[in-house]
Amino acid sequence: MRIAVVGVGAVGGYFGGRLAQAGLDVVFLARGVTLETVVAHGLNVRSVAGDFQVNPLNVSDSPSAVGPCDVVLVAVKAHHVGAIAPTLAPMVGPGTVVIPMQNGLEASTLLAEALGSDAVVGGLCKIFASKTGAASIEHTGLDPVIEFGELNGEKTERVERIRAAFEPATGMSTIVSDDVQTAMWQKLMHVEPLGAVGSVMREPAGVICKLPRSRKLLLDTMKEIVALAAARGITIDPSLPDRAVGRLDQLPPDTTASMHRDIAAGLPSEFEYQTGTVVRYGEESGVPTPIHSTIYAALLPATLRAEGKLPG
Repeated sequence: MRIAVVGVGAVGGYFGGRLAQAGLDVVFLARGVTLETVVAHGLNVRSVAGDFQVNPLNVSDSPSAVGPCDVVLVAVKAHHVGAIAPTLAPMVGPGTVVIPMQNGLEASTLLAEALGSDAVVGGLCKIFASKTGAASIEHTGLDPVIEFGELNGEKTERVERIRAAFEPATGMSTIVSDDVQTAMWQKLMHVEPLGAVGSVMREPAGVICKLPRSRKLLLDTMKEIVALAAARGITIDPSLPDRAVGRLDQLPPDTTASMHRDIAAGLPSEFEYQTGTVVRYGEESGVPTPIHSTIYAALLPATLRAEGKLPG
């Protein structure tokens, strides 16, 4: 099985690195300084599940040079998916399965529009990790998981074949979901509130969870997503927000979401594909999202500035 990993950031570097470490046929798609660095020095990962290095790393900057693969793991951030999706066509053959690993809910749709709906499944990953250098990743929390499944909920031979191929990789788990749509909403409920609340408070999880008012705001932000999901036909266990906040208590107190880190650094972020999606879906469904709408308005200027789109 030939596997292409699009992006060598925190997600692509970690999961692709684990698959390569296990001896699978993995080729990474990268560019610029990242490409030059991994060619010269390989990939270095510091992880609470065990440090490792992959050197040499099979890497290219050309989808045409890579050619058709059995699996394409799309590991760029959500705001890059729309632009990069059409460029991946040379790696997609008749039997290729494309798995998105982004935060948010819309990557599968964007990929299907560019590459064909038959090739794309639903997907997500779970990990707290960050890119600390051009070819350096640090994994600080959560047991790393790739979860994917057919968007219609069917259990097919192709997704089970991928799960079995990934199974030898250590430091990660692979799950085939029978309801990947719900799984993606649950992931949004875990990740987006920490990124949104953390960004407006400019504080990590440890501070937010320790202060009662901040903790309640985080919890209520999660509950807004649960209510919105229900209005759109997705049932999330109403006890999940309380359990999600409780799990944050077990992580390092300086834990932040990637969206928070990008916004704080003045970089383009997944803001529109996380907080923006909640506000937009709320308006479409007639579901009030007052917390998200307020946070969206508060963070929009910084987001537009980072993208060079701030008026005036």
